[in-house]
Amino acid sequence: MSAPDMDKVVSLCKRRGFIFQSSEVYGGIGSTWDYGPLGVELKNNVKRAWWRSVVYDRDDMEGLDAAILMNRLVWRYSGHEATFSDPLVDCKVCRKRFRSDHISGSSCPECGGELTEPRNFNLMFQTYVGPVQDDSGLAYLRPETAQGIFVNFQNVQQTMRRKLPFGVAQIGKAFRNEITPGNFTFRTREFEQMEIEYYCKPPKYLQPGEKNDETLHQEWIEQRFNWYTRLGIDASRLRKRQQTKEELAHYAKATTDIEYLFPGSLGWSELEGVANRSDYDLSAHSKDIADEDVARLKLTKNAHSTQKLDYFDEQYADPETGKKGVRYVPYVIEPSAGADRATLAFMCEAYAEELVTEPKEEELKTLRDAIAAAVKSIDKKIAEANKPAKQETKIEGPSSEQLQAIKDALVAAETGLPKTLLDVETACNLSGGDRIELLKKVRPVAAKLCDEFTRVVLRLHPDLAPIKVAVFPLKKNEPRIVEVAKQIKKDLQPLMRTVYDDSAGIGKLYRRQDEIGTPYCITVDFQSLDDQTVTVRDRDTMQQERVSLKELKLYLCNKLGILTV
Repeated sequence: MSAPDMDKVVSLCKRRGFIFQSSEVYGGIGSTWDYGPLGVELKNNVKRAWWRSVVYDRDDMEGLDAAILMNRLVWRYSGHEATFSDPLVDCKVCRKRFRSDHISGSSCPECGGELTEPRNFNLMFQTYVGPVQDDSGLAYLRPETAQGIFVNFQNVQQTMRRKLPFGVAQIGKAFRNEITPGNFTFRTREFEQMEIEYYCKPPKYLQPGEKNDETLHQEWIEQRFNWYTRLGIDASRLRKRQQTKEELAHYAKATTDIEYLFPGSLGWSELEGVANRSDYDLSAHSKDIADEDVARLKLTKNAHSTQKLDYFDEQYADPETGKKGVRYVPYVIEPSAGADRATLAFMCEAYAEELVTEPKEEELKTLRDAIAAAVKSIDKKIAEANKPAKQETKIEGPSSEQLQAIKDALVAAETGLPKTLLDVETACNLSGGDRIELLKKVRPVAAKLCDEFTRVVLRLHPDLAPIKVAVFPLKKNEPRIVEVAKQIKKDLQPLMRTVYDDSAGIGKLYRRQDEIGTPYCITVDFQSLDDQTVTVRDRDTMQQERVSLKELKLYLCNKLGILTV
């Protein structure tokens, strides 16, 4: 299955309550999004699946939830305050801003105007702690969650009595004042990270049989790659890309990005980076680091830290003297993923449009005639839009470019019918389509055919699906059927997210649940009253099976991979 157009994913998110524009009633705020009732469930399931994989399923991990606000000195010694910036240029003509490393040439990519010289733009949001807004109270909204894990290294290690190697995992909000955010939820100014700092021994202090940092780094790359494929992403749309020397941070030994092939202009884009950060981070926040190590790591000598974030290895034996025990600063492997990006990738991967049954040509004729009439009207509007007109007499309407895009989409959809039925609806909803009168005749005809012959389905992994089971009464005004259906919902709810719905006919209810990724639907009918069985429908195959009420809970738990006692 090829990836869908991003516009279709965005439309589904709004239509079905996954993601909304933040502050929409006031016109929104740039690149900021709210997760709706289904979106918050999906994103939480992504985070739960990650936490289960990296914490619960391993014996060498602990969890942490560090504060968003931290002492300003954390960001000074981590290097963020001085270097966490992007090169920014402004167009002197249209006044738009761009990252200089994202454009080629010396002219504005929008209007061709002259650009200013690049200047650094700090990406951290500033705020103030306390009642006085002066330099003494300056703080930042954290631009990453990693530093909270680093400064808590000894707290976690000592309280949990951990020996190297071990890791600390954290999920939390981060904030970056991006110059050019966009592409829906892929790049935003407020986002959630899922990060691990995995502490291990430097090569110098390894004992026979222990894994070195490079081996552990490769293991984490493989484990993180496999996590995405286990949850449904096709390996052909994932890749491991090793960063070049020019891309690497100066302190990193190596970094590999796990990238996903997103639809549209995003293309291959990063889901997660897995970096070998050596001993840079813990050294940066430590006092009493040797001068040669400060120089090697290109650090600023830390004059404020009250601790040296090192580790006492009681098992190490000096190969020359045989003396037991040594203190050293551990190396760090960092798998760092975005919860929002992962959620978007899983949605793109799961999205599918299907022709369930094929309509006869006579059933399509009304739609073809409506499209032909609309295209003819659009041709006239394009000609009118291209005519020069006086400003005071010019009628506001779709631009020539908008009209052409709608026409091209309609013609392509009509040519591919019936497989492109859903594309007709998409064409009608393109920008400017709401101001074309004849499209009002296309929409209801297309919608009726789409309801009858097509479906949109989210083939989400059951672990990620916002709703696991939906229960429907075949007849909502039959009290006995309704009572059984509601009791099923009540019985299943403690084990799996279950909903009850009687707001439409069975066919439309199935389509709704397909569109939001619900793996199983249960229908209670008159036969259920006689033999105590219900119909269970599979989302992906649309196959239906009669299951006894007594066996229903166990049946669904087995299908969904839910452990029961």
